[in-house]
Amino acid sequence: MAGRTRALVLATAAFAVNFWAWALLSPLGPTYKDLLALTPFEVSMLVAVPVIVGSLGRIVLGGLTDRFGGRSVFGVAGLVGIVPVLFLAFADSYPSLLVGGFLLGLTGATFAIGVPYVNAWYPPARRGLALGVFGMGNIGTAISGFVTPWLARDFGARTPFFVVAAALVVVGLAFLTIGRDAPGVTPSTEPFLTRFTRAARLRITGELAAMYALTFGGFVAFGVYLPLYLKDAYGLTTADAAARSAGFVVLATLARPVGGWLADRVGGRPVLSGALAAVVVCAVIVAFGPAMPLATTGFLIMAAALGLGNGAVFALLGRAVPATMVGSATGVVGAAGGLGGFLPPIVMGLIFQATGTYAIGLMLLAVVAAAAFVYCWFVLRVADQP
Repeated sequence: MAGRTRALVLATAAFAVNFWAWALLSPLGPTYKDLLALTPFEVSMLVAVPVIVGSLGRIVLGGLTDRFGGRSVFGVAGLVGIVPVLFLAFADSYPSLLVGGFLLGLTGATFAIGVPYVNAWYPPARRGLALGVFGMGNIGTAISGFVTPWLARDFGARTPFFVVAAALVVVGLAFLTIGRDAPGVTPSTEPFLTRFTRAARLRITGELAAMYALTFGGFVAFGVYLPLYLKDAYGLTTADAAARSAGFVVLATLARPVGGWLADRVGGRPVLSGALAAVVVCAVIVAFGPAMPLATTGFLIMAAALGLGNGAVFALLGRAVPATMVGSATGVVGAAGGLGGFLPPIVMGLIFQATGTYAIGLMLLAVVAAAAFVYCWFVLRVADQP
């Protein structure tokens, strides 16, 4: 029991630090926009590049975890992530920021390490809650939203990068020194492509990838783009917009273990369906640009729904996918989630640049969420007994 708890705490802490690193550029987006005279599309690309790299990188890191175990892969990945963070501390042009953001994507890919690592420590009946707790590492995005602008403003533009680099050293070394893989875990000896192909061909992998692309993709998209949206649509200051966006992320993060806990008790499909229905309603409400109190309520309910959906997806995955394939399947599902967060900021930036409003983009979210709800409620079939 002690080893299980230590593994969960260590994985969650490492995930949070890596996610802080992954989200470093987003809260600074408005600052870079002013300093470098960037267009809305250029800013969207800047905050989206780490997302797509982190998404595709999950396929690789998930496969490596199946092969070498979560302890060593998590430790090494954390230490390697120091390189792009320090590079960005000294980047002073748009091309160099793009290069640094590209390399920074590695830190976002660490999610695919933690899921199979934690999954192996817990029995099926408790995996939903455990994976939901691990998923709270998403709080790193909120930490970035609150702390990064403050550090940059009060202690210098390079300070947040130095702080994150130091934190990556700590969690990387902690995993390598006190981290342990779950007892009985047997590394897979199959070639990477064989394992990846087998996992990708599972019907449940494809279905959960689509659901995660919406739930986690929505979380990531709002996490990286909401500061710009609030500043443009409601005229908020950079600090106020970043703080409100961080509140969105915090609520979504806290809801994630609740989603896993509910899925352990009533099943993942009902929880996921209810979450998607709530996203549809809230997306329609905020699309009309209501007064700030109503918009705030809509975004916060949407945050909770996305968090519940995230927890339900991985509760389903932990029960439906064979243990030896969880890492590879997580890579596929996690990549889809990250890609789901890559496209919306770009689309929103282009729509706003062309029309001066975000309404069309938010209505597109409502349509996609409605289609996902119909599929989840009427088509999705999986062994989902709590």
